[in-house]
Amino acid sequence: MAETQSQKRSRNSGFKRLPKGPHGGVQLLLIQSVDHLGKQGDVVEVRPGYANNYLLPQGLATLATDHHKRMVDKHRAKLLEIEKSRLMHLQSLADAISKQSITIDAMANDEGHLYGSVGANEIVAELKKNDFHLTASQIRLEGPLKELGLYTVKVHLHQDIGAELKVWVVPTATGQTSASD
Repeated sequence: MAETQSQKRSRNSGFKRLPKGPHGGVQLLLIQSVDHLGKQGDVVEVRPGYANNYLLPQGLATLATDHHKRMVDKHRAKLLEIEKSRLMHLQSLADAISKQSITIDAMANDEGHLYGSVGANEIVAELKKNDFHLTASQIRLEGPLKELGLYTVKVHLHQDIGAELKVWVVPTATGQTSASD
């Protein structure tokens, strides 16, 4: 008796299909708050690819089973306290970043135009020197910084918490001396 291709595929597949929600997506229970999706403890419906490739592997969500929903309801007060302390920490971090000013050296011509540009990665590297550990995705630039001067850069820490950082882009000392030689 020969098996069909679909029978072989379903028998050999190494993963279980996720249960479908009422709108054709996958229903998940958020373990942590996710920007533009929902808060911790919410039941959301997302596309299967987003669930399989991001939310589940990152540990941000789990299947929305009755057991998991009961556990969240049981521990909701504790979860709210944890989230509140996390938000307080992020707010104090935002206040500290707002008081911060960083300086980035860049090669520039006589008119003040940079030979390259300053982007989020350079800002993150400079902040790490001052013990602020952020990611490039948290730095919100309208575009790369291409001239010398003072810029105000937005820093996104949480969907409700942000900060503004002063960034000075100054010419490198080596760039100035080599241009005048």
